[in-house]
Amino acid sequence: MNLRSMDLNLLLIFDAVYAERSISKAAVRLNLSQPAVSNALGRLRETIGDQLFFREGNSMLPTTRAKSLRDPIRQALDLIERGFRTDQAFDFAQSNRRFVIAVGDYGEAVIIPRIIDWITEAAPGIHIHVRSAPSAQLKQELREGNVDFAMDYFTLEEPGFHNKCVLTDNLVSLSRVGHPGIGEQLSLATYLALSHVVIEPRHEMLPMIDLALAKRGLKRNIVLTVPHFLSMPVLVQSSNLICTLPRRMAFLYSDHFRLRSYELPLKTPNFPAYLIWHESVASDPGHIWLRNHLIALCQSL
Repeated sequence: MNLRSMDLNLLLIFDAVYAERSISKAAVRLNLSQPAVSNALGRLRETIGDQLFFREGNSMLPTTRAKSLRDPIRQALDLIERGFRTDQAFDFAQSNRRFVIAVGDYGEAVIIPRIIDWITEAAPGIHIHVRSAPSAQLKQELREGNVDFAMDYFTLEEPGFHNKCVLTDNLVSLSRVGHPGIGEQLSLATYLALSHVVIEPRHEMLPMIDLALAKRGLKRNIVLTVPHFLSMPVLVQSSNLICTLPRRMAFLYSDHFRLRSYELPLKTPNFPAYLIWHESVASDPGHIWLRNHLIALCQSL
């Protein structure tokens, strides 16, 4: 059957006649005239190639073919009705929906583990797919729904994008325990003299710590640049390199890799982390549910 040649309103007629077992009652239910329902039923019979209903006394009883069509048609109508509802609650406990979140190393280390702990308890059927750091195609992927959320230090300042600051963080430095060049505290002179491993910048702008140093006419001794934060504690653990990274991430790494953390020897401003999504999913019940919980979870860290 070619659905393009079929009037899908006939499915409403079928559903009403099946439920009411009466053409006149179906007409009242649909706010149509009885002849209009009769004519529509005739067209549907011709399209399906089956009588669909036969009269017995005062009732219209379904044929075997009509009985086989009842559940698929009812399910299709339910799905369409749910799609047009804006106030439908999201049944997260029963859902097996898949959400895609694009995050960098910070979000993957600090935020995603807490999300997974909570999802496993609250909504075990939901699948979270974590994408790597936001790419050049992120805006298009968010618009098209291929990515549900992004977490980043930078906003997407274009019409249609929502940017919510969900937390702020600051910087600390890590070294191996027993580093021969560092005492109880990390002085600015020592910080400048040591060899640094740094993250490869995603933008032309200098990292926050280097901007703060540049304002004083100073510069770090950078000997190694790596693409991921996770490389840094591994390298620091087995060398005299030091690294500077976000505090929450640094504390996770210092515990796991048995590293020592130090306050920076100069002040730097806190930096924000944003949850980003597109207007096209702003009113989606499932998206709203996960979005609100993500925001609350991040703000509780």
